[in-house]
Amino acid sequence: MAANEHDANTPGHLFDLSDKVALITGATSGIGSRQAVALAAAGAKVILLGRREARLQTLCAELNQNAHRADYIAADLGDDSRWADIISRSLSFHHRIDILCNTAGVNLRQHADEVTLHSWDQTLNLNLKAPFFLAQQLVPNMRERGWGKIINVASLQSERAFANGIAYGASKGGVAQLTRAMAEAWSVDGIGCNAIAPGFFPTELTQPVFDQPALSAKLAAQTAVGRNGRLSDLDGTCVYLASPASDYVTGQIIYIDGGFTAK
Repeated sequence: MAANEHDANTPGHLFDLSDKVALITGATSGIGSRQAVALAAAGAKVILLGRREARLQTLCAELNQNAHRADYIAADLGDDSRWADIISRSLSFHHRIDILCNTAGVNLRQHADEVTLHSWDQTLNLNLKAPFFLAQQLVPNMRERGWGKIINVASLQSERAFANGIAYGASKGGVAQLTRAMAEAWSVDGIGCNAIAPGFFPTELTQPVFDQPALSAKLAAQTAVGRNGRLSDLDGTCVYLASPASDYVTGQIIYIDGGFTAK
C-alpha cells in the first residue's frame, strides 16, 4: 500500500488523526483556537503558535487536561526574521509536522485612501507571505512520508469587495490563488493543499461587525440559513481537510458561510 493511502479506505480511519501532528498559527483565539480543539479531539497532537503566551498556556492546559497532547510556541509570526526559529521549534516537539493550519491573520479595516506602505506590508506579510514560506519549509518534512495537509484561510473577500478591506481583500484573493498553486506544486507528493473561506463568525477580527447589532443581523439575513456562524460550525470541515478522508481533494477553497455566497 502506498504511503499516502494508509488505512484511509477503512471508514473507521477516515477521520482518525491519532498519529498526526498539527501546527496551528493564530491559535490564541477565534478560528485558530477552535481548529486546535477540533484537531485534538480527532486525536492529533497539536502545536499552538501565537503571540499571547498566557492564552496559549491556558488552551494547552485545557487540551492536556482532556488527555490530548498540546504544546505551544509564543512568537510573533508578523516578524519574518523569526520564521526559521519557529520552524525549528515546531519540529523539535515530535520531529514532524503532518498538518499545517495557516490561520494567523490581520485585518486593519482601512479605507483605500488611508492605506500606507507599512500597513499594506503588514497585512500582506502575515496573511499571504507567511503561509507560503511556512509551508515551503515544512513540505520536505511531509514529502519524506508521502503525506501532509496544508489548510489556508481564505475569506468572503477572496472573491467579493467589502468596505475598508482593500489590503485585506487583496491578501485573501492571493490566498485563494496561493492555495491552488500550492496544490499544483505539491499534491503529487501526497500533500493536500486547500483553504477554508469562513463567513461571519464571532472572532477578534470580526468583533467590529458583531458590535453593531443591526449590521450583524443584516449579514445573518444575507445567508441561506438565516444566521451567522458559530465556531463549532468549522469543526467538521477542518477535521475533514486534515484527515485521510480528503486525500483526493486538493486546490479547493471551501466556503463555510451558511450560503452567503450562494445568494
